[in-house]
Amino acid sequence: MEKNFKENQEYEYPGLVINGFAMIFFTFILIPGLIIFFSLVLMQDVEALAIVLDAVLGILFILGCVGYFVQEPNQARVMIFFGKYKGTCRKTGYYWVNPFMTRKKLSLRIRNMDIEPIKVNDKVGNPVLIGMVLVWKIKDTYKAVFDIDTQGSNNGVFNNHALDNFVRIQSDAALREVTGKFAYDETDHNTHELTLRSGGEEINELLEHKLNERLAIAGMEVVEARINYLAYAPEIAAVMLRRQQASAIITAREKIVEGAVSMVKMALDQLKDQGVVELDEERKAAMVSNLLVVLCAEEPSQPVINTGS
Repeated sequence: MEKNFKENQEYEYPGLVINGFAMIFFTFILIPGLIIFFSLVLMQDVEALAIVLDAVLGILFILGCVGYFVQEPNQARVMIFFGKYKGTCRKTGYYWVNPFMTRKKLSLRIRNMDIEPIKVNDKVGNPVLIGMVLVWKIKDTYKAVFDIDTQGSNNGVFNNHALDNFVRIQSDAALREVTGKFAYDETDHNTHELTLRSGGEEINELLEHKLNERLAIAGMEVVEARINYLAYAPEIAAVMLRRQQASAIITAREKIVEGAVSMVKMALDQLKDQGVVELDEERKAAMVSNLLVVLCAEEPSQPVINTGS
């Protein structure tokens, strides 16, 4: 019964795949033996018949030598018969197939790619340098071979350079798209917004999703995509560094003032509870002022001792 397969879709090669060691006996022992036998027996009586049989057996021997191939784990061969896709062979070992079958070898193993940092504008328009590490592999051999222009490939070797170039270009485009959706760092208007700097796993998951959308058309699957380089572009790096320093100083000052106020309150409460001294409102204000200066000043304060009344 003839099998019907969907077009433009990968399927397992249904044709004849013979164990290579079994075919060695046929190719290198049986056929040469028959050639010698017919040459010796028929050469004297029927010379023309011997020549024809030897020629036929010689052609079979040559064709038999062409059909062998070795396939390791996580490799596949796309079978093409005179331009028509016949399936993908994923079996591992030593095999023999139809010698007229073109066998394009593909690696299904995981591949690693380092995308060099590129300059992109973030959501608020600041130029940033961003790069990533991409881990990917081939999932659909039909799309990888027939849906990508791989000029330079021959009958037996697939042009992996064209595949890598496609992945690199699409990764660049996806990285630009994701970067344009987020600001590099928190802005003054929205301090709870997801940013490239603080996004972490959420940004990486979005990047993986965008990459899978782009690479699926070529039969590839993203295993992991992770940002490994993130910085402001050199032209604004110094300005943004001062901005970050100013933000850090303001935050630190807020903590210092908060602590100083609690300490002043504690001092006034203890003076009152223990009856050490009675202070009117004017002297309380002066004491608060002096304590805040002492606690919040960056340099040690110089005490002034009042010996008068």
